[in-house]
Amino acid sequence: MHYLPEGRPVLTVSTLGAPGEGLGTVLGWLAEHGVAGVELRLAPGQIAAPAMTRQDRARLRSEVADAGVAITGLASYIRMADPAPDELVVGALEAALFLAADLGAPTVRVFPGAPTEPADYQQVPVTTTARNEVNALAAGRLTAVGRLAEDLDVFPALETHDSHPRGEDIAAILGQVEGRVGAVWDLMHPWRVGEGLEDTWNILAPWLTNGLGSVQVKDAGLPESRTPVTIGDGTLPVDGFAQLLKDRGYTGLLCLEWEKAWHPDAVRLDAAMGSTRAWYLRHWPDRPAVVEQAAVGQPAPDLPAVSPGEPPVSAQDTVVETP
Repeated sequence: MHYLPEGRPVLTVSTLGAPGEGLGTVLGWLAEHGVAGVELRLAPGQIAAPAMTRQDRARLRSEVADAGVAITGLASYIRMADPAPDELVVGALEAALFLAADLGAPTVRVFPGAPTEPADYQQVPVTTTARNEVNALAAGRLTAVGRLAEDLDVFPALETHDSHPRGEDIAAILGQVEGRVGAVWDLMHPWRVGEGLEDTWNILAPWLTNGLGSVQVKDAGLPESRTPVTIGDGTLPVDGFAQLLKDRGYTGLLCLEWEKAWHPDAVRLDAAMGSTRAWYLRHWPDRPAVVEQAAVGQPAPDLPAVSPGEPPVSAQDTVVETP
């Protein structure tokens, strides 16, 4: 599946914001706030877990689809520049790609994850191994899964995070990858280390607009606090972020990554979804987000807009599976 919406980004929500909550609760919150996409956190004990059986995978996919929701990606914790042996890292990514294919998710989020020296949160960390070697290691592993990714039609997407917080850091890896791959632009990380919004976009655009990339919105009171706050109540440039996406015509996935799993004092995910939906509609009020088959010139279906409190548009109406 690939998500190529018409007119505005597709709003989706990560289950990182719902630690300990069951699938039914999450789906209920999505319906309450008119959100038709969910990114599933991939970890043991979560709604999507690495050791799921075939039956569990089929059941999860069916339950989500029956609720009119599309699984827009799997958020794994695989670190492409981890010093572990290649077979362990590549094997973990291959297993995640198979799981994503079974669930109908188009991408698997991965991290750079190179070991680093201690650094202030507002500084780009120094890798313990030469950065060019780290980048080559990560790129080689992403290249190694290229054929499988093509066969499954599911692709890895590398996030601005940890050892590589800026767009330029991620591009230094992705530019070496042979095969299709996406980028995930987490608003917080490039911004906290001083990379401007336009710089991040300009650097990552090839991997954000190829049908495999996505962006993440969040807010917090940096630099004093990393605890998530409702969108617009913190110091992150969320409105400038939205305006840039509008100006650049971005129509990919826009995910609320509510980090309640790491910050238990943050408000519940459903409250965060309400503020995010309001922020979203302020910037994209006119046209409904739709999903169409990846074909040049193919017209998008005429779908009604979804308002807060209304059920999301059916996944069967908004998602076209590609062979």
